[in-house]
Amino acid sequence: MSNEKQQGRIVSISGPLIVAEDLPQAHMMEVVRIGNEKLFGEIIELHKNLVYIQCYEETTGLRPGETVTSSGVPLSVTLGPGIIGAIYDGVQRPLDTIYKSHGDYIARGIDVDPLDYSKKWDFHPLVKDGDIVKEGEKIGWVEETPTIKHYIMMPPGRSGTIESIQEGSFTVKEPVATVTEKGISQPVTMLQIWPVRTKRPFAKRIVPTQPLITGQRVIDMFFPVAEGGTACVPGPFGSGKTVIQHQLAKWASADMIVYVGCGERGNEMTDVLMEFPHLKDPKTGRSLMERTILIANTSNMPVAAREASVYSGITIAEYFRDMGYNVAIMADSTSRWAEAMREISGRLEEMPGEEGYPAYLSSRVAGFYERSGKVQTLGGSEGSLSVIGAVSPPGGDLSEPVVQATLRVVKVFWSLEASLAYARHFPAINWLNSYSLYSNLTDAYFKDTIDTLWPTYRIQAMSLLQKENELNEIVRLVGTDALSESEKLVMEISKSIREDFLHQNAFDDIDTFTSGRKQFYMIQNILSLYTESLLRIRAHKTLKVSDIMDLPVRASIARVKYQPEENIEKCNLTTHIKEALDKLTSTLEESND
Repeated sequence: MSNEKQQGRIVSISGPLIVAEDLPQAHMMEVVRIGNEKLFGEIIELHKNLVYIQCYEETTGLRPGETVTSSGVPLSVTLGPGIIGAIYDGVQRPLDTIYKSHGDYIARGIDVDPLDYSKKWDFHPLVKDGDIVKEGEKIGWVEETPTIKHYIMMPPGRSGTIESIQEGSFTVKEPVATVTEKGISQPVTMLQIWPVRTKRPFAKRIVPTQPLITGQRVIDMFFPVAEGGTACVPGPFGSGKTVIQHQLAKWASADMIVYVGCGERGNEMTDVLMEFPHLKDPKTGRSLMERTILIANTSNMPVAAREASVYSGITIAEYFRDMGYNVAIMADSTSRWAEAMREISGRLEEMPGEEGYPAYLSSRVAGFYERSGKVQTLGGSEGSLSVIGAVSPPGGDLSEPVVQATLRVVKVFWSLEASLAYARHFPAINWLNSYSLYSNLTDAYFKDTIDTLWPTYRIQAMSLLQKENELNEIVRLVGTDALSESEKLVMEISKSIREDFLHQNAFDDIDTFTSGRKQFYMIQNILSLYTESLLRIRAHKTLKVSDIMDLPVRASIARVKYQPEENIEKCNLTTHIKEALDKLTSTLEESND
């Protein structure tokens, strides 16, 4: 794409859609500056001598006849030291810098550097003069935060022989090395600029087999997502989508987190911006922001910028994946992005698809999620990018087009249900509707690191929950008296699975995160109670389920979730369960005698 700038003029304005003319050298997806205030926009359609532009800023006061200036470059993000811990808007303008220089409100047309170009970073080489380096290879690093080493890589498409490389303090624009390729010497800086709609290249894909540990029991045990996997979190208003996204951002076992607030309510994004800097990373005990990047694009911001925010977020995430890190991106919510597509499509007078969404909705959604994956990078290391997107279907309707387009490409479906949320069961993930296609792949990891019985317990617990759902139909018709003692036991144990295992308090210091070992003990306790009780009910016809549920050990099982991780061995109650049931049956036998 040419870097030559040209000027046209505005012909018409329709909300965020601008039509301009006299830009004969314009390219698709080229960035332009609109009007006297130099508003930020992107070319999305070319028609004869007319150029259609989506403006990423408020267009109030813009008039036909004002100029449109091309930039000659596509919408891109700036990548380099200084990006970790930053809070950006949808087009990578740092909000903290804007606040310091312009106050609480983002002025229209403001142009702020995404990185501090004057700050010097201590560069440490990993290669030496005379070494042959290939594209994507790490040539050095800077300690951006005590948590993350920011590796400086050869830009994609560039390779050669290191002519010179030096250790010292440099700005991101100053050369840290000189590389010779085909007799031509060119400098290498710590800065990379990458177009957001273009995938960053990698060597090959790897089958994801290691789970992304979240500390959320319903996810890790029943519906795991793999490192490099994709997950969808649909649900109606108030069902807890944002809380789940926050929990994953806080506790997921990823090295880097990119959180994109796409069209979300301002107060929810404010919670993130206010809370995250004060949160402690459970891995290091330091601030969570030392491994987090936030992109804030709230619902009161121009609708077109939502598209820029999701693409900027995924491109930044790919950059850290290429360093060999495990990265997770939370997009909350992709429905707002789809609504922006629908609005722009309508203003373009395109033929509408289902429910007014454009015909390309599915391909855009698929293209976003397909940028996930576990890969071998160009530099030879392994990295992963996990994509977890929230979807906000109207009224919780899962047949809605955005949900269906998402489900066709993701492999994990966490179905949030309003009835569970209203019953104050959180996370409100419906265990009967949700699924994970990674379970069989991640079982080997849990067998090796936790216990060989992990998949067995998962299957047994899910079977009990499904059996409970069937028995509920009988109970609704004729009551619990129609059930046998073994069926009553199923109901009680399933209730324990729901209340003592699946229910988790995000705001309790202990219950908010549960390690894999503790999760195993918790489900083992419940299933041991079921197995041991079933054996005794079959052996002692007079034994009642109510007697079993009144045992003190039943309350002990419920309290395990509040047992600190440092007391992990106290979570295993299988011996106590067996002893309590033995004592109960002995007492029963004595009374019968």
